[in-house]
Amino acid sequence: MCQKRETLLLYLQGQIVIPVLTIDNLQSAVPLARALVKGGLKTIEITLRTLDALQAIKTITQEVPEAIVGAGTVLNTTHYEQAERAGAKFIVSPGLSNELINCAKNSEIPLLPGAMTPSELMQALDKGYSYLKFFPAKAAGGLTFIQALASPFAEIFFCPTGGITQTSATQWLQLPNVFCVGGSWIAPQKLIAIKDWDSISALAHTASQLSSHPTKARSTT
Repeated sequence: MCQKRETLLLYLQGQIVIPVLTIDNLQSAVPLARALVKGGLKTIEITLRTLDALQAIKTITQEVPEAIVGAGTVLNTTHYEQAERAGAKFIVSPGLSNELINCAKNSEIPLLPGAMTPSELMQALDKGYSYLKFFPAKAAGGLTFIQALASPFAEIFFCPTGGITQTSATQWLQLPNVFCVGGSWIAPQKLIAIKDWDSISALAHTASQLSSHPTKARSTT
């Protein structure tokens, strides 16, 4: 099975910080996406944790065409199919299941599944997945844990999310087995609530300027 890595990495296009968004108010979806794109982050993840999430994906896809919108917190086939119909360009899951793998096999859009234990990583590799989400990054062992996985699993690259901040993001990105990070700090709920789009654009711009490990690979094979 193939992860469609080439498509996944094409969507990232050098973007090493992915805003992870929870949309509580549909009216905020479009201006929020525009603010992030303006700041230099066009690839965004909208988590399927609210009633407005799927409509937000659809609306942003239609009204902010320069944005590349993915769906996060995808737990089953129903979520996957709903997100795909809404226009999601990629799928992110906190875990890995045969149900999701089979769904991804028959879909045109790539899946970034989650895995963290050695057994889960071996299962992911066996199914053709080498680019993985690592969640919850901080609570699951943090930098030390993911760094320890680099030697036995040299072909695996992670996108850690969960507990990552603007301050700690650079530390994560310096690890050779981290190809990007996801975080909500770029679009905090308090700024969304007061519609401070300029401040969100500024946070996005700062995040877009972060650097990663100079020798890490981003293979598409």
